[in-house]
Amino acid sequence: MTKPSPLVRVHGLRKYFGDGAQPVRAVDDVSFSIYAGETLGLVGESGSGKSTIGRLLLRLLDPTTGEICYDGQDLARLSQHELRPLRSKMQIIFQDPYASLNPRMRIRQILGEALDTHGLAPGAARAARIAELLELVGLPADCAERYPHEFSGGQRQRIGVARALAVEPGFIVADEPLSALDVSIQAQVVNLIGELKARFGLTLLFISHDLDVVEFLCDRVIVLYLGR
Repeated sequence: MTKPSPLVRVHGLRKYFGDGAQPVRAVDDVSFSIYAGETLGLVGESGSGKSTIGRLLLRLLDPTTGEICYDGQDLARLSQHELRPLRSKMQIIFQDPYASLNPRMRIRQILGEALDTHGLAPGAARAARIAELLELVGLPADCAERYPHEFSGGQRQRIGVARALAVEPGFIVADEPLSALDVSIQAQVVNLIGELKARFGLTLLFISHDLDVVEFLCDRVIVLYLGR
C-alpha cells in the first residue's frame, strides 16, 4: 500500500537570530512530516525552539533556510501576497489567552475580524457564524457582546480556539495552549481540542512540554533539543 503524501513537510529548516559571528541557532536543520488527520506532538524544554518552529510553519517568521511545504507548496518561497490565499488553511492557537485577545474588542469583533479578512460569512450570516463558533467551543452565543477581561483563562482559550476555527482551516498549530491555564481547566481544553479535531478532520502540530498530555492527544512525537 502506497504511503500518502504528507500535508506538511519540513526539510532542512533553520532559523538563526542575529547577524554576528555567533548567531543564536533557534532552529538548526530540522526535518519532519505531518500527515493529514494526525496530531504530531513537538516536545522539548523551554528555549529549545518549539514555538519558533510553529511560527515558521505558518510563515509568521521567515526561515533562514529550508523548505516548508504545505499541500505540495513551498511556503518559504512565497511572497506575503502569494501566502494570503493559504492563510485561512493554516491557523494557530496561541500559548497565552490573556495576551492573544485584543482587550479593546468585543468577542464578536475578534471573531468577526477573522471572517472579514477572508471574506467569509458576509452580511446577516456573520452574527450566526459567530454564535455557531462560540457554541462549538462550549460558550453561549450572548458572550459575543462581552470583552476578553470578562472571561476566565479557560474561557479565553476557548475563544482562541473558536478564532482559529473561524476560517475553517485544515491545519492548526497549537502552541502550548495549556501552559497558562490552571491544572483543573487543562483537561477541559485538551478534550475540546480532541473533539474538534475528530469532528472536523483537523491536522495538528501540538507543541507542549507536558508528556502526559502529548501521550493522550498525539499520534506521533518528535523531541527538540537546542534547536535540533
